[in-house]
Amino acid sequence: MQVDEEAVGAVLNRLRRAQGQLAGVIAMIEAGRDCKDVVTQLAAVSRALDRAGFKIVASGMRQCMAASDGDAPPMSEAELEKLFLALA
Repeated sequence: MQVDEEAVGAVLNRLRRAQGQLAGVIAMIEAGRDCKDVVTQLAAVSRALDRAGFKIVASGMRQCMAASDGDAPPMSEAELEKLFLALA
C-alpha cells in the first residue's frame, strides 16, 4: 500500500510520540509506579498506535481501490475491511 508523503510525516510523528510514551511506561514500571498510572499511560500508547494505523489505512484506501500503477490489482472492499478491522 502506498501512503502519500504528507500522511507518512503524520504517521511517523505519531509513532515517535508512541515510542516516547512507551519508554515512559517502561520507566514507570521499573520505578515501581502505581498500577493505575502505568495502565493510563499504556492506554495512551495503544491509542497512539491505533491512530497511526488508522491514518495509514485511511490515506492508503484511495490507492488500494484504484491501484492504477499496474503492479497489483485493486483491493476489494472485503480486503480493505479486513485490513481496517485488523486494527480493532
